[in-house]
Amino acid sequence: MLHRVTRRVLLVAFLVVIGVFFALPLAWLIVTPFDANPSLALKWPTWTLDNFQRLAENPYALRSIGNSLLEAGATMVVVIVLGTLASYALSRVHLPGRSMLLYGLLLLSSIVTGTAAMVPTFQLMQAIGLIDTQTGVILVMAGGILPTVIFILKDFMDSVPTSYEESARLYGANRLQVLTHVVVPVARPGIAFVAIWSIVQVWGNFLVPFILLRQPDSLPASVLMYTFYTESGQADLRLISVFSLLFVAPVIIVYLVINRKFGFRFFGGIKA
Repeated sequence: MLHRVTRRVLLVAFLVVIGVFFALPLAWLIVTPFDANPSLALKWPTWTLDNFQRLAENPYALRSIGNSLLEAGATMVVVIVLGTLASYALSRVHLPGRSMLLYGLLLLSSIVTGTAAMVPTFQLMQAIGLIDTQTGVILVMAGGILPTVIFILKDFMDSVPTSYEESARLYGANRLQVLTHVVVPVARPGIAFVAIWSIVQVWGNFLVPFILLRQPDSLPASVLMYTFYTESGQADLRLISVFSLLFVAPVIIVYLVINRKFGFRFFGGIKA
């Protein structure tokens, strides 16, 4: 009995230590933006809103949040539309080597990362005139995550019974109507998961926009944060702390909204 209690106490103490370890950075993120003299240490702040005013005076800060929203939203739309069409086709059309093609795309997307493809990506965007454009950034990021999206959505498409589609066709529905009115509603949890996953992947991406964009007013938040340094080369903690809080807020809001609606409890394409 004593041995069991000791183990439970040690387990609880271990979990508390782990919880504190993860909670301290979050506490710093919440408290430091309101501190008149911010530092890397977590301390009781001298409360002020001057840091937010200073960030608002930066001509590119709020615009960069808008650029990030544009890139994340547009990439999500491209990925969802193309991923849904491709995964449905791979699920319903039996092609020779279909499984090898799917796993090959996933493997190549994992091996050929953004860093490895940096030079050919830049040359390709330059050749088609998409350097320093949001369109080029959106297409590159969508192409990078699309194979994984297709791989994930195919499992949800496979779980949709074909009897649903056959019933819809008896009433005169064509292939596109079957997809939009029958398959997509059943696979909605998977599409919601892919949507938020795509947003997260794009939101924190630094390399692609850093390579392709040149004008300061077109930079997303993940790249603009790199410029928050003083003249002596030190990190400007006032700007960084406030900007970090604003930077994570949209992703948290999207997660809470989708989590409340779907709960992220999936079994194939059917919500549990």
